[in-house]
Order: sequence, then C-alpha cells, then structure tokens
Amino acid sequence: MKNFVEELKWRGMLAQMMPGTEELLQREMVSAYLGTDPTADSLHIGHLCGIMMLRHLQRCGHKPYLLVGGATGMIGDPSGKSQERNLLDTATLYHNQEAIKKQVSKFLDFESTEPNKAEMVNNYDWMKDFTFLDFAREVGKHITVNYMMAKDSVQKRLNGEARDGLSFTEFTYQLLQGYDFLYLYKNHGVKLQLGGNDQWGNMTTGTELIRRTLGNETETFCLTCPLITKADGKKFGKTESGNIWLDRNRTTPYAFYQFWLNVSDEDAEKYIRIFTSLEQETIENLIAEHRQDPGLRVLQKRLAEEVTVMVHSQEDLEMAKAASNILFGKATRENLQQLDEATLLDVFAGVPHFEMDKTLLGQPAVELFTRDEVKVFASKGEMRKLVQGGGVSLNKEKLAAFDRVVTSEDLINGKYLLVQRGKKNYYLITVK
Repeated sequence: MKNFVEELKWRGMLAQMMPGTEELLQREMVSAYLGTDPTADSLHIGHLCGIMMLRHLQRCGHKPYLLVGGATGMIGDPSGKSQERNLLDTATLYHNQEAIKKQVSKFLDFESTEPNKAEMVNNYDWMKDFTFLDFAREVGKHITVNYMMAKDSVQKRLNGEARDGLSFTEFTYQLLQGYDFLYLYKNHGVKLQLGGNDQWGNMTTGTELIRRTLGNETETFCLTCPLITKADGKKFGKTESGNIWLDRNRTTPYAFYQFWLNVSDEDAEKYIRIFTSLEQETIENLIAEHRQDPGLRVLQKRLAEEVTVMVHSQEDLEMAKAASNILFGKATRENLQQLDEATLLDVFAGVPHFEMDKTLLGQPAVELFTRDEVKVFASKGEMRKLVQGGGVSLNKEKLAAFDRVVTSEDLINGKYLLVQRGKKNYYLITVK
C-alpha cells in the first residue's frame, strides 16, 4: 500500500499534522474522518480537497468516514467566517445528507465488502437526544474557558472581525466538534481527524477532550490540508456568478469543464496534483509537456477532463467538449439542438441577448433581425450585404437568402434563435 502522508506531501495537500500521525498510519489500518457542512444539497469544488484526501486515504488502505454535520450545521462554526450560518430543519438536513452521499460515492467506495469501505455518519444522530445537562457534565467540565478562548477562530471574532461579536452557541462549537471525535473514537475506533487548515483549532480540541476524558495514554491525531487559493491569492472555487457546484442542476457540466479549462498555468500545475488521482510520473510528464508549449494548454485540458469525468461522467465530458466547439470551433445545427437549455444558456452567457414576441415568427429574417428590439444588424442593407457574402448564420447554418422566412420550426429548445455575423459575433434571441 502507498504511504498516505507521502502521497499528500508530493501532491501539496499536507499543511500540518500532529507528531506520531505518520507512524500510526504505517502501523495499522486507520479509521479517519472528515466533517462536511450539510447546509446545501450539493458540495462545491471548495469541498473537493477534503474529499480527495478521503479518496487517497482509502486508496492507501485506510478507512474513511465522512461526517455530515447535521447538529453542528444547525449552529454555525466561527472558523474563518464573519457571520453565523442559517439554521436548518431536520428534513432539509437529511435531504442534503443523501444528496451529498450520492456525490461522494463517485469518489469513495461505500459498497464493497472490504474492511476499509467508506462510511457516512451524521452527528445529529448522536446529538439530538443529548441534553444540555449531559453535555455540561460529560463535555464541558473537561475543557477550560481559557483553553477555548486561546483558539484563533474565537480570537478573530472577539477582536472585531465580526459585526455582532461571538454568540455562546458558536463559542461552544469547538466542544461539539470535539465531542464528535470522542464519539467516533469510542464507537467506531476513529483515531484520526482530517480537515482544512482553518479547522486546526477545533480539531485539536477534539484530541484534548479525548485525552482528558479517557486518559493521557489515549492516542488520537489530526492532519490538515492547506486552504486552496488561486495564484493571485483570491479564494479558489468562486466565480463572478458564485460557487462552482458538483450538482449539474446548479453548475452545468459545460460550465464545470470550462472552469478547469480556464485556470492559469500556475494553478493548473497545482490543481492537477490536488484534484486528480493521476500518478506522480504522469503529472510530471504533463507539466514538462505543458511548459514546452503553454499555448496548447495540455495541462488545463487534462485537468478539466479528469475532474469532469470524476464528478460527472465520460458522456458529460463529451457533451462539454461539443458545447465548447459550438462557440470556438466548427459545429452544426444538430450539435446545437443536442444541448439542454441550461447548457445552451451557459455557452452563450457572454453574448448579447434579445427578446422577441412569438407572434413575429413567419416574417423574413431581414425584417426580424433589424427591428429596434432585436438590433443584430444596423440596417436591412447591411444585413443583405453580409448574407450575400456568406457572413450570416442562423442556428449554425449559413443563411442563403436575407428574406428567408423564420418560423417556429427554427427554434432551438422551442424558444431560442442563434444568429451569427462573421466568425465571432453571436446573438441569442429568446422568443416568447
């Protein structure tokens, strides 16, 4: 089996770990957990580094637990945030849990009969009947306020980074997370907690709680991955339109593929190590090939392919590539018609959009595309000239005659017309 720590090191996925962690992983099959927040019914690519840690853990022969923070998700974690989270009801939490498990099943093996098959747990299951008095007696008495106050996440909130200070609910968050580790250690033999480096304070509270509750000889460990940023220092995974989600209904496979395809050269070298399962030699060869001719974007293409197939499917990758060709290469009307509406709108998100009333259909193209509300061409004369020169297409087909009648038969997805003037100028018309 591969050495998990070495695997993380060469991939740039190791920030810090407690002394003795590597020795433990080399000595036995280790059960390790990573917590994730169930406040949405989809993960986004900001979660991917943690999920890839679990994937590598399992591939190195250890047992991964994904903990869905149903209870802690109802409270909010102060780490790295300036405001409390919204609180969720139980029905929403369980719906989100099932959706997340379905996504993570593409990365982890939950189904095998192997002893290191992945497990999913929800801390709401053991916290829902835990009374405040029980919590104060079994958890609160073991950790001092001084210890809790010293944590960076608490200090930042108290020193004015948050508008409203720090609520008691959030202050106790590190104890709740610490109790998760204690519970999983006692009931599942979990000895290692994984997480992002911003979680180090909460994670070490867990090892401290276990030590003070069960005795100094009890060995538990923490290991973190660095927070992933872009080369310019900005937060990874965010775009102008928001998060890049793993759920195709929130982020289409096309938009997902395009995100990876458009990362910088520097980021591509970092991300291909973190977000793929490619071997070290393969990655080094790809980087060397890319550096010889960065213009070919070999690294970005392979990165986009690997992650899109892993999160979605080979079929979705092919569709994303075909969709890319519609805008940047040769494509046909058939290619256009194969796109679902969300992908079509993503592909042409950056082009001018017009709206047109459906009752106008049945008129010549020259009448429709020179109207004030659909000003694709400045005048009928300009359009005639361009059509005669072969420079106008409707739905990726050359317009042979400027007075060709446009009907409902021409509509893509029953409501769109795509006009192209020259090679690069597109106009999307929504017919209502």
